[in-house]
Amino acid sequence: MMRLHVVRGDITMMDVDAVINAASPRMRGGGGVDGAVHSAGGPAILRDCIARFPDGLPTGAAGWTTAGDLPARWVIHVVGPNRHAGQVDPALLASCYRNALAVADELGARSLASPLVSAGIYGWALDDAARIAAATLTTASAAVTDVTMVAFSDAALGILSAAFAAASPPQT
Repeated sequence: MMRLHVVRGDITMMDVDAVINAASPRMRGGGGVDGAVHSAGGPAILRDCIARFPDGLPTGAAGWTTAGDLPARWVIHVVGPNRHAGQVDPALLASCYRNALAVADELGARSLASPLVSAGIYGWALDDAARIAAATLTTASAAVTDVTMVAFSDAALGILSAAFAAASPPQT
């Protein structure tokens, strides 16, 4: 069974097998989490993105690169839906998490750290993004044993914690 944790922190500092990056479709770095991951991980991540994803990634998809200078071994890039561009289907957002878990399984990664995908510059409300992440991850089947959701603010931490508490089955 996958253990789920919610913390406030810096995703680029997480000591896990793989960090999930909320990537831009072009896979060339960007703002928010994407910019932070590329900046902290160094040029090796961008070189790998260019080599592995010359045409970028579609919304909802996931792919991996080296983690460069990050403590993690890999970065799993997901392209979340952009509400500002009319991408409002919750299934697209859920697919980011499911596809990231599938990539993690292929890599043999057992521990992941994830941001709240699409809740920043892509315009999804924190509570909606948290509810979708929690519903998806609490029902997912994967070989991954630990997933840490990394909140970027106290407000996001509270919302994520509540969403995961509501989505988790009662412990017996």
